[in-house]
Amino acid sequence: MKILKFFPLLLVMLFAFNTASMAGDSAKEIEHDADQALKQFYKEVKGSKKYLNSTKAYLIFPDIKEAGFFFGGKYGEGVLRVGNTSKAYYSITAASVGMQMGAQKYSMIIAFTSDAALNKFLLDDDWKTDVDGKIAMAEWNSKEELDENELDDSMIAFVFDSTGMMGSFTMEGTKFERIRPD
Repeated sequence: MKILKFFPLLLVMLFAFNTASMAGDSAKEIEHDADQALKQFYKEVKGSKKYLNSTKAYLIFPDIKEAGFFFGGKYGEGVLRVGNTSKAYYSITAASVGMQMGAQKYSMIIAFTSDAALNKFLLDDDWKTDVDGKIAMAEWNSKEELDENELDDSMIAFVFDSTGMMGSFTMEGTKFERIRPD
């Protein structure tokens, strides 16, 4: 019976060690993976290149891994680009508790469409979505161009190139943290 009390702690510790082992890509690796993710995004979403060029900046996470079985989490590393120039590197982490099961891998781009949203993000090296800001998830289909959509939010996330399956109903906190890769 005592082991059941420590089971959640054990899962959290295993996840923490696993997350630490995923961390540490070099800047060169992050740049390469981000370029590949952008190519995929441009291929999957009509008008996406024109749209990203019209934004203030965009944050590319080319490889986010997410898994869970009652307790879960996700991790990825990416690059912030302003005017197609890399400015800083970030990690995304999240922990969650609730009804969830599965694993998935996907890419995500967060577009900043206002100076205020970008400046708020840049001023905090440890930015949390649940406290500091809201990100709208973009919805589109393969038959429409991205610029035809009315995307009025100051931060818009695009999730693409997804593999795996994850079903969940959870409480989650997502944290973006500035990193300094080699």
